[in-house]
Amino acid sequence: MRRIQAGSALSAFGLGFTVPYLYVYVAQVRDLGAATAGIVLAVFAMAALVVLPFSGRSIDRRGPVPVLLTASVVAAVGAVGMGLASSVPAAVGAAALLGAGTAVLQPALATMIVWCSSPAGRTRAFAMQFFLQNLGLGIGGLIGGLLVDTSRPGSFILLFSIEAAMFLVLAAIVGTVRMAGSPALQGARPSGGGKGGGVRTLLGHKAMVQLCVLGFVLFFACYGQFESGLAAYGTEAAGIQPSTLGIALAANTAVIVVAQFLVLRFVERRRRTRVIAAVGLIWTVAWLIAGYAGLGHGSQAMATAAFVSTYALFGLGEAMLSPTVAPLVADLAPESMVGQYNSAFALVKQLALAVGPAVGGPMGAALHGPYIVTFVLFSLGITVLAVRLGRQLSPEQDQPSLVAKPSKVVARHEPLRETASA
Repeated sequence: MRRIQAGSALSAFGLGFTVPYLYVYVAQVRDLGAATAGIVLAVFAMAALVVLPFSGRSIDRRGPVPVLLTASVVAAVGAVGMGLASSVPAAVGAAALLGAGTAVLQPALATMIVWCSSPAGRTRAFAMQFFLQNLGLGIGGLIGGLLVDTSRPGSFILLFSIEAAMFLVLAAIVGTVRMAGSPALQGARPSGGGKGGGVRTLLGHKAMVQLCVLGFVLFFACYGQFESGLAAYGTEAAGIQPSTLGIALAANTAVIVVAQFLVLRFVERRRRTRVIAAVGLIWTVAWLIAGYAGLGHGSQAMATAAFVSTYALFGLGEAMLSPTVAPLVADLAPESMVGQYNSAFALVKQLALAVGPAVGGPMGAALHGPYIVTFVLFSLGITVLAVRLGRQLSPEQDQPSLVAKPSKVVARHEPLRETASA
């Protein structure tokens, strides 16, 4: 488990070097224009949507380790290609490889964590992964900001080379993991090579479908607005300076890092769906504060403080979700479909991250009042959907601490089994 977590953190560290600067690099440094930069970002997202439906079955059939090794190499090639890209076809091709490789890493890592943990310990394991990934992204972005120089394309080649190296380090670390011989995995490896599952089985699992709907709303109302709608709203409606956006994102990361293990003790003793419902209420307050920042009549200093507080409250909600949602996906999955369930949820997240900016960006820039009202309603919807999901779960799935002796079986829930019989 320690090797898996270390590799996950290092890959996030590598991503932090380049993700904030990808648009600037393509549009300005390589002088390919804003339109090409938009295409590159779209291809990066679309590549994930293409590969995720197939990655889950590969993980279940071949195991997460070989899939992760392949994805790491593909992502590394894409990163190097992006650093050397000087034409539109080269940049688009590199973005496709980079997007496809990084998209598969998360469900593969999540499946490895599931195989190496018991249901009772899974909450803490996913919380640790989220903490380390955010820490890695933050540190990588900070160091990348010190190295980057838009007047020197060579500085970006260095950034993308570091990113590629981190993907290869992840592959090297994971390659040393011998999961088949781990005592924690006795009876936990998928049986039947992933046969007997599929999309039809997943869609027939009412609790998983409801969780996917809830996940889409979660990611759409939060992550899908960070760098698009909320940023546009802050600069246009609240008069926030662009430099303040960096401070707000730093506040978000700081709250996650500081609060993660403080809220973990609270989360572990509560029903998961109640925690998610509470996040919806916290984000409702966050959007109301954002509304005050842009639509209120306070001073610029008050508007800036309110806007930064919005990002901080989002961070608190993220810290509560990390030990809640991902373990719940794992506990709902049948033994032979852990990879497919993780990939399906990753696909839902990617869809929300694609639709979120497309909807929120124009609204945040021009329709300030409706924008706030819309996402206040979405946040309240999170609470409603979480309460409804709780009715579909067994007590042990909703609150693993109720299990006196944690089982080492990955999951015992059958997709078509009714809650009453559970």
